[in-house]
Amino acid sequence: MEQQPAAPRVAIVTGVSSGIGRAIADTLLAEGWQVIGIDRTPFDPPSPQMRAITVDLTDFDALGAVLAALPAPTALVHAAGFMRTALLGDLAPEDGAAMWRVHVDAAAFLANALVPRMTAGGRVVIIGSRTAAGAHGRSQYAATKAAVVGMARSWAIELAPRGITVNVVAPGATETAMLLDPARAGTPPKMPPIGRYIQPAEIAALVAFLLGPNAGAITGQQLLMCGGNSL
Repeated sequence: MEQQPAAPRVAIVTGVSSGIGRAIADTLLAEGWQVIGIDRTPFDPPSPQMRAITVDLTDFDALGAVLAALPAPTALVHAAGFMRTALLGDLAPEDGAAMWRVHVDAAAFLANALVPRMTAGGRVVIIGSRTAAGAHGRSQYAATKAAVVGMARSWAIELAPRGITVNVVAPGATETAMLLDPARAGTPPKMPPIGRYIQPAEIAALVAFLLGPNAGAITGQQLLMCGGNSL
């Protein structure tokens, strides 16, 4: 009997124009995935196996129309995000609301639209942050990343019977453009004990593992990659 070819693995990845999201997309492409990249910044796909979609993740009307037209994914990776920092007394409510919209509301909107269509064995990974445990001058950002952990653990419980895993990868200071964002000048990044910043490719490798067949028993977890900063 002729063996049928395996169905293609399709990953929907947000925040792919640069930084961690781009590294994740590049790694998955190298491992044979088909990648649908979503970002508000236009970008050129690096491979014929990647489709680029430009849409603002906070515009749920536009995003909903885009997601409805996409095929059922094997995996969803929400890597889009940004940081605004301030000390208590100088917090800007609009900054907190904007970060919540991207980190929490957009993650929920994406998962709500896509995960019900996933087949058994699907994967969801959200990029969180080590600061979810609390960090000086980053209370609003930390709050959004802590919320992501609670949300992911709740989904993991719901989806376990379908073999769909949900995890959060929580990096420490990572060498991306966000590290030098002027908006966080008042709270500079802390060098990890390993003596260097985390590299996006290292985060991408962990995400790729979590999306693979050997990670089926890992779900509802926040996996820190902080270079020792949490010790």
